[in-house]
Amino acid sequence: MAATTTTSRSGGGGGVDEDDRTAAMRRLEILSHHLQGPSGGEGEEGLALAGCAGRRRVAAGGADAAAALSAYLRGRHRDTQVRVFEFFLSRPDLQTPVEMSTAEHRDLCFRQLCALVREAGVRPLSLMANDPAEYFAVMEAAGGVDISLGVKFGVQYSLWGGSIINLGTKKHRDKFFEGIDKLDYPGCFAMTELHHGSNVQALQTTATFDPVTDEFIINTPNDGAIKWWIGNAALHGKFATVFARLILPLQGKGGEPADMGIHAFIVPIRDLETHAVLPGIEINDCGHKIGLNGVDNGALRFRSVRIPRDNLLNRFGDVSRDGKYTSSLPTINKRFAATLGELVGGRVGIAYSSVGVLKVSVTIAVRYALLRQQFGPPKKPEISVLDYQSHQHKLMPMLASSYAFHFATLYLVDKYSEMKKTNDEDVMADVHVLSSGLKAYITSYTAKSISVCRESCGGHGYAAVNRFGALRNDHDIFQTFEGDNTVLLQQVAGDLLKQYQEKFKGGTFSATWNYLRDSMGTYLSQPNPVTSRWEGEDHLRDPNFQLDAFRYRTSRLLHSVAARLQKHSKTLGGFGAWNRCLNHLLTLAESHIESVILAKFIEAVKRCPDEKTRELLKLVCDLYALDRIWKDIGTYRNVDYVAPNKAKAIHKLADYLSYQVRLVAQELVDAFDLPDLIIRAPIGMQSEAYAQYTQHVGF
Repeated sequence: MAATTTTSRSGGGGGVDEDDRTAAMRRLEILSHHLQGPSGGEGEEGLALAGCAGRRRVAAGGADAAAALSAYLRGRHRDTQVRVFEFFLSRPDLQTPVEMSTAEHRDLCFRQLCALVREAGVRPLSLMANDPAEYFAVMEAAGGVDISLGVKFGVQYSLWGGSIINLGTKKHRDKFFEGIDKLDYPGCFAMTELHHGSNVQALQTTATFDPVTDEFIINTPNDGAIKWWIGNAALHGKFATVFARLILPLQGKGGEPADMGIHAFIVPIRDLETHAVLPGIEINDCGHKIGLNGVDNGALRFRSVRIPRDNLLNRFGDVSRDGKYTSSLPTINKRFAATLGELVGGRVGIAYSSVGVLKVSVTIAVRYALLRQQFGPPKKPEISVLDYQSHQHKLMPMLASSYAFHFATLYLVDKYSEMKKTNDEDVMADVHVLSSGLKAYITSYTAKSISVCRESCGGHGYAAVNRFGALRNDHDIFQTFEGDNTVLLQQVAGDLLKQYQEKFKGGTFSATWNYLRDSMGTYLSQPNPVTSRWEGEDHLRDPNFQLDAFRYRTSRLLHSVAARLQKHSKTLGGFGAWNRCLNHLLTLAESHIESVILAKFIEAVKRCPDEKTRELLKLVCDLYALDRIWKDIGTYRNVDYVAPNKAKAIHKLADYLSYQVRLVAQELVDAFDLPDLIIRAPIGMQSEAYAQYTQHVGF
């Protein structure tokens, strides 16, 4: 039965000469030991034979397959990225070495950014304003050269420049835009404080209006309000966008000062000519970090620093000459939400860049696994470590996830670009939650995956030159800045619950959440006892089954957590109930984001114009979907969505698909089209990996 079933999967591999056939049979014998175990019977040999035949068919067009897939993966702005790569390739003095001090790395990182802007002619802020997709493409390329460069790039343009564009008005753009774009005005984004990071509404820095001098007085009232971890502050920044509580004297009840909530202010911190720290400002260096030591993080204290009233970034709230406050938004909470909503570009960039880090890590690990040979049957050649089922189980779902995240973040960038063009409120809400969820999910996955890649490369993965240590350390903070991942996932869950409640009131779901319209119907009805037992490969690889399974899980989680919150709120109150259900809420958010990722992957497969490339992507998509279902099989079994026989079939098929993806793993990583400048690890090179590695250590 096994032989019959598997033959239908793979078919024959005609056109193989005798030498190739002998090699294939030898490989068949080796693989049968690792696919089925040393005691495999006759039927199990049929499984290996079919797989081997399939391998010959795939390998015949390997380079062409990689080229065709790479062409499909390329975004509209791949040429821009190539120009960035070529510029840094032509400048060895700007390439980051394996070993350097913090001071050297900071100096190099600033020189890299200056050269990118002033010599390569890139105008990042103009790109952000006119074509966000091209801006994010440049950011990804910069991060490929050095993650510190990508982050410093983001601080200057996404955060400092983005605050001027998104929170300021014409007078601010007229005054600062060109200087920021050309890097004449290096700047900072001073939001985080020693005592507060995620809870931005609780920041303590104050900006008190002085109607006599028409100025704001920026003050740090206590040590807990010191601005902390501020990128560009320790060395290079000349300005900072400072988030502070806007205080209006005598305008509160009984003549008390009125606290108008958190606003953003432009505060000069160093002299434009001498670079000396300005009076009333104290700057200290946050020092050496776990990673990203090319970025100069500093701490800022303000002692009654006066700035002109015009330095208030006044898009959502303004103060007149006579001290009157005006805003188009009626409450502090609405103004705060609008302010933070305009800063989602940072999260979009981090999610997008994290996928780039994952691609590099997976490429190094897969290429090394194909190169490295260890053990084999008695008196037979050693085999590639990627031929071991355990190694495939580590790396192939990760490779599939890289593809899934690629298409999901492209969709996110497109939605962000649409938001900036249209200012549509529904799109803005969608992008806010989607960027929160994808940033949290992808960066957490990438952080774990880098460690798995390091381990899969054994001792050589521990060498600094092979990159995993730097990748892991530099990327690790992606899980924290621009929103702690646990906090961001709660935002996703909160939005799902809000829309779920509105559904009961006759409301509608936003675009990305449309599938939840059926949550009280199809998805919450009792599972079909017939389909829950279907185990045929065609059914399991049907995208409708896969997507329905993902969405069913999300809908069940949403329905059940809503019921739990309602129950616990009666005794614990809203905050206590939320905390009691917090792990449930985080699981709900992750489940929803996985549903979005799979949906975008399926759409990308369907619209691929080349049939062979589409088949290859379908294989990868199936592995992503079934591996995720299997990893949460307990949820599906608990509600009888999947019967025991079907669960077993899903497990077997996921293992088989990992093996099939292994046969095209080289093509899949080559299709990322990452130049050697970006990979850099000797063990991850496309050719002569061992030779480059030995040369590096001096042979």
